[in-house]
Amino acid sequence: MNCTVDYIKNWLKANLNEERYEHSLGTAECASRLAEKYGLDKEKAFFTGLIHDCAKCMPKEDSLGILKTLSLCEGEMENFKTHHAPVGAYLAKKEFGIEDEEILSAIRWHTIGKQDMSLFEKIIFLADKIEERTRPIEYAKPIRDALLQNGIDAGLLVCYKNTIKSLVDRDLTICTVTIDIYNSLLKSQIALTSNEILLK
Repeated sequence: MNCTVDYIKNWLKANLNEERYEHSLGTAECASRLAEKYGLDKEKAFFTGLIHDCAKCMPKEDSLGILKTLSLCEGEMENFKTHHAPVGAYLAKKEFGIEDEEILSAIRWHTIGKQDMSLFEKIIFLADKIEERTRPIEYAKPIRDALLQNGIDAGLLVCYKNTIKSLVDRDLTICTVTIDIYNSLLKSQIALTSNEILLK
């Protein structure tokens, strides 16, 4: 990695709109707090949260040009709201010289997620959804509550429930990986609840 946080902030200010820049700062702050809570590198989490949306305001034609060179999930190309994640990972490597695969993967999957995400990837995913600078309270609070009461995977499950409902309401395609992750999280949550009942 050959750039500093100050360099990244200046780059983001020049390439994102004001709201997206604030969201990036909020995600970085939230990711740092979650990383510290779960025993991970909070500075690495801050850095990853800061740059996770670096491609969000890229012109569509430029973004599509990069996407054509990348490997995407089924249905991912059809949902334009997810395009900035793989393009962001590409930029992080090419523009900022980031070689850390965990950082690149967390950026790559922060929109749709993937099966068997690492704890670090889950933290970046959740921080993006619950940061306090720009996320509406009515959207973020149920996720925060689930996270605080029942842990990371419970927070993720609420995220996926909300995402699927939103995509259906807007007649947008749903990546098969999104459905698979939702099913996996739900089954794990049911199994956990069943175990707790048995132990009582």
